[in-house]
Amino acid sequence: MASLSCSANDLAPLFNDTAAANYLCAQFDSISRKLAETTYAVDNTYLLFSAYLVFAMQLGFAMLCAGSVRAKNTMNIMLTNVLDAAAGGLSYYLFGFAFAFGGPSNGFIGRHFFGLRDYPMGSSPSGDYSFFLYQWAFAIAAAGITSGSIAERTQFVAYLIYSSFLTGFVYPIVSHWFWSSDGWASASRSDGNILFGSGVIDFAGSGVVHMVGGIAGLWGALIEGPRIGRFDRSGRSVALRGHSASLVVLGTFLLWFGWYGFNPGSFLTIAKGYGSGGYYGQWSAIGRTAVTTTLAGSTAALTTLFSKRLLAGHWNVIDVCNGLLGGFAAITSGCAVVEPWAAIVCGFVAAWVLIGLNKLAAKVEYDDPLEAAQLHGGCGAWGVFFTGLFAKKEYVEEIYGVGRPFGALIGGGGRLLAAQVIQILVVCGWVTATMAPLFYGLHKMKLLRISRDDETAGMDLTRHGGFAYAYHDDEDGSSRGVGFMMRRIEPAASTTPSPPAAPQV
Repeated sequence: MASLSCSANDLAPLFNDTAAANYLCAQFDSISRKLAETTYAVDNTYLLFSAYLVFAMQLGFAMLCAGSVRAKNTMNIMLTNVLDAAAGGLSYYLFGFAFAFGGPSNGFIGRHFFGLRDYPMGSSPSGDYSFFLYQWAFAIAAAGITSGSIAERTQFVAYLIYSSFLTGFVYPIVSHWFWSSDGWASASRSDGNILFGSGVIDFAGSGVVHMVGGIAGLWGALIEGPRIGRFDRSGRSVALRGHSASLVVLGTFLLWFGWYGFNPGSFLTIAKGYGSGGYYGQWSAIGRTAVTTTLAGSTAALTTLFSKRLLAGHWNVIDVCNGLLGGFAAITSGCAVVEPWAAIVCGFVAAWVLIGLNKLAAKVEYDDPLEAAQLHGGCGAWGVFFTGLFAKKEYVEEIYGVGRPFGALIGGGGRLLAAQVIQILVVCGWVTATMAPLFYGLHKMKLLRISRDDETAGMDLTRHGGFAYAYHDDEDGSSRGVGFMMRRIEPAASTTPSPPAAPQV
């Protein structure tokens, strides 16, 4: 915030009294400090609230994952979501934040603030603890995406290893490249040496978060192989449906709610004007970002609903929830720099990207219980590319500065689009070069996949001491205290009600 300034020497001739001039300047300085402090407080509160919303997405991930797996693996997948946050918290504190934002540094990796040493610094939310908390919430979101791809068949120790490595090293390097002021491809690079004179616009992380998590999950699932029974001997797909559509819907709504911290919150500050006067400033851009986020997800959900009705012949709430999330993952890159009508285009295409990738996955016998690689990796890549096509000049200049390239389809040339393509390629390459060897090494050391017997019985029983649900069959007293049993409900032999029995005399 620009501070008010006052000079007693300038005021003294107006009052013919130096004491009065000094007094007035002292009051002006006091007001200026109060206004600056208030601005910092408002911005930090906004960023903290956004961090809380993004962290609440972990609950959404947990519910979504739990509903998408079979009941016998519920405790396992819930525990992995808890540990994504816990292990990610320590690894991001010790190493990840420093690698991502430890400037001044080089274009590849940060080198300060290990264990938050010499932090906070600066006079903005990006130099305070609220910024660390916000970025940690993003890091564990990437790890949560990966856990869905390898659900129902992965050893617990593998979760701990990959989650710590992803949040402490792989993800922070990518976020440094595209979000740090020192990053080689960052649109906010401070030295002016910007890639193609544009830099990559990945405002809230279609590439940085969603592609990283999705591609990591892709390699984990490929190296592990499909779940037992997912494909028959002829290679035909066999649906292994999750046990609770209710949890899937609950998780989807929680993620939707959290996305309003994920995308609008990426502005980091709210109390900022754009110099145009009147009622327009960053607060308005934040509102527009929430609108574009909503429209992209809603369009993708409806497109999936009717498309799957035509393709499969029924209305499937699970498919609609995944389509909705695919729209959100896609718009995350350009949410702040596109018009609302363009967000509708983004969501429509994202739905078909997801449908197409799911068809491809079935053909090549790729098994991803939550469609995480297709949804986050595929739709995230589309979102990065989409930004290079539809970014509006006015919005780009408000955020990144005057004279920047904008969307190729609205007259901005191809420089921004070229930068976006570079991001897609380098994210794919980096995550492949780091996560594929990790998963392969775990596989060779027999630390990745559980045994066939454990997978058949379910990890809740074999690895976690019992099932998630306490349900007892009334007809089998011997099963009490053992675990989860479902009672078969047989259809009635006849739809005609039986006549009442004759009264006995």
